[in-house]
Amino acid sequence: MMNHKRSRVRWQILGLLFLISVVTYIDRVNISVAGKEMMPAFGLSSVQMGTVFSAFVLGYALFQIPGGWLGDRWGPRRVLTLAVLWWSLFTVLTAEAGDLFFSASVGILGSLILIRFLIGVGEAAALPNFNRTVANWLAPSERGLGMGVSIGGIGLGSAATPPLVAWLMILHGWKTAFYVTGAIGLFVAAAWYLFSRDDPREHPRVNPSELAWITQTSAEAQPIVSSKQAFGELLKMPSVWFLTLSYTMLGYIAYIYLSWFFLYLVNVRHFTVLKGSFWAAGPFIAMAIFCPLGGWLSDGLTKRYGHRKGRTGVGGAGMLLTSLLIYSGAIAANPYTAIFLLSLGAGILYATVGAYWASTIDLSHKHSGALSGLMNMGANLGGTISPTLTPLIGERWGWPVALTVAAGLAFLGSLLWLGVKFDENSYYRERG
Repeated sequence: MMNHKRSRVRWQILGLLFLISVVTYIDRVNISVAGKEMMPAFGLSSVQMGTVFSAFVLGYALFQIPGGWLGDRWGPRRVLTLAVLWWSLFTVLTAEAGDLFFSASVGILGSLILIRFLIGVGEAAALPNFNRTVANWLAPSERGLGMGVSIGGIGLGSAATPPLVAWLMILHGWKTAFYVTGAIGLFVAAAWYLFSRDDPREHPRVNPSELAWITQTSAEAQPIVSSKQAFGELLKMPSVWFLTLSYTMLGYIAYIYLSWFFLYLVNVRHFTVLKGSFWAAGPFIAMAIFCPLGGWLSDGLTKRYGHRKGRTGVGGAGMLLTSLLIYSGAIAANPYTAIFLLSLGAGILYATVGAYWASTIDLSHKHSGALSGLMNMGANLGGTISPTLTPLIGERWGWPVALTVAAGLAFLGSLLWLGVKFDENSYYRERG
């Protein structure tokens, strides 16, 4: 008798995306921990280090749309492989920033800025190609969960990085942290290239039952923007810009955690390096837990009640709750209370991520790589500002004010979700 049990290759593909996400954020966060020793070694001030952080985000922001477009054109298998190899190489070179051939002319600060910018260029291809892979491999009812799991690697990678880098710094010096984290990417790139495919039809381990599930349910989905319309038509949709602006607010907040949370605990809350590295994992553990949960919730509510509750409800309510938690953490006198509230705020912030990214697929399956690149470019333009602006506000008016600004932007991000409109009758064909 023929075995009609559906294969589960799509979840293995999703597992690889999760692994790439982990590596992405290890290579992104490592410098925020190593910065404790890099800054005195290179003679950098907090504001100069903030500029180095911002250089990464600028490269990351500017190449979001090209990274997504390349995935739409060449496929995420090749693009992600090359991207991981690229940023892993420059992660290793971060340790040698003072000895590279161009450092004599641009200085150590200039060298670090250039290297971090180029790491950002490579990592820019990651999330838009995650989104395109999810669009190709998962059914509409699985996409929020798919992006939640994929981006949930952010939490695990970022949570693992502070204790890993602190341990490597103490035992072998801060440079070793960049050698080790860069080398990890080489193995992940090889695994992705060997196992993944751009289309489930091309994968030898996908059986007919799983292929029918993926292709049939994908065909039933009716994107608001048809495949015949140019990407330029998307730019005329107000919903695209409300979504992008709201995600810009999320990006500003996220990069405070990614760039400054460990140093905030050490320099402002006066934890030791090892103790600070332990507690700095809090927000990222919360991200790893809440990111897939938020995506799962968004999928379930969308399937049962439509986009208003499934996407807008989860996204808008999550940003509002994030605002309240960050503000409460900012003014908390007890450092452990502050860590708990700020960590929970980070988790709820990332619970909205699945709703954001699934919305770009719902709006345009055909152009989901480029459209998600546009949205994520907005997030990282916001993220370009926050690593430099946050310490400036903190030094002049205090860190409670700097974090209150972030809380206010989360509130604004919640309001912007009200402008994201979906045609509910076009989500599934059978609703028509």
